Amino acid sequence: MKRGLSFVLSIIMLAILLAACGNSASKDEQSAQGSDSEKSLRMALVLPEKIGVNPFFVQMDEGFKKAGEEFKVDTKTIESTDPAAFEQNLRAAVAENYDLIITATFQAEDALKKVAAENPDKSFAIVDTTVDLPNVRSVGFREYEGAYLLGAAAGLSTKTDKLGMIAAMDVPLIKKYTEGFKAGLESVNPDAEFLVNYVGGFNDPAKAKELALVQFGKGADFIAGASAVGDLGVFEAAKEKGFYTSGQDTDRTVEDPEHIVLSQLKSTDTVAYETVKDFVEGDFKAGAVNYGLKEDGVGLTYVTRDSESPLNAFVGQEVIDKVKAIKDDIVSGKIVVKDPLQQ
Repeated sequence: MKRGLSFVLSIIMLAILLAACGNSASKDEQSAQGSDSEKSLRMALVLPEKIGVNPFFVQMDEGFKKAGEEFKVDTKTIESTDPAAFEQNLRAAVAENYDLIITATFQAEDALKKVAAENPDKSFAIVDTTVDLPNVRSVGFREYEGAYLLGAAAGLSTKTDKLGMIAAMDVPLIKKYTEGFKAGLESVNPDAEFLVNYVGGFNDPAKAKELALVQFGKGADFIAGASAVGDLGVFEAAKEKGFYTSGQDTDRTVEDPEHIVLSQLKSTDTVAYETVKDFVEGDFKAGAVNYGLKEDGVGLTYVTRDSESPLNAFVGQEVIDKVKAIKDDIVSGKIVVKDPLQQ
């Protein structure tokens, strides 16, 4: 009987051990399944051109990658060599099943309209233009607010009362720069003459330089660059002839603080970062959003952001202080800068 009882007890103990092992394996399996279901999000930034020459895309890529690191998102930046390659890259990002696909500028509009319409369950975002589709967030800027500050600073600084701007093209987007600058200039110096010439594209430094030299010949002592890569030609002319100029998007004063005395800022890094953040936190919605002075989406060196370059005497601290007061009035609503595209 003792042997029989020992045998029964052994069987019971073995059954308990097997059950415990089974439960442990089941928990391990559930844990593995849980980790699979918590895979990190994957996002792609598909750009219509190569990164390097245009600071607009360089800065945007930096903000995108910064957000990826902070929010533990797998990010990939895809550069394109031409319009055909861009559409192929968009389609490849869809095929690779990225959770969010971000792109930028009017160069991307036509391709995105096609690809987003064909993939209504996929989320897209486009920066610096508008695509009106239910699965696309369009991120815009109130560039005219930053241009207003630039025009005011230039109008307070000029010694000849003749100022110019070399703009890329006579298109709605660029009106936000030319008209914003003009409004800011007229608010502080209504007697000044404002000259505007259009390059006809975004990648022609030679033509931009030629036009800047023409404006200098008419007496302009400050000529703003608003022609993307063409601004390099304006900067070259300023260095050769000794007039003053300004850059766009990022702080270009660091390249030649003797002649590039201001920069109108467009925070593409901020909007790329915020777009990723919203998607991760569940706040991403299709439709139009825009960033201005209040949201730190646009600005002006020395006024809204410090610069590594010393302030040029052509502008001076007294002018900067006055423009800072104008900026505060715009943010508070005391001054309303009209959107040139809504007039």
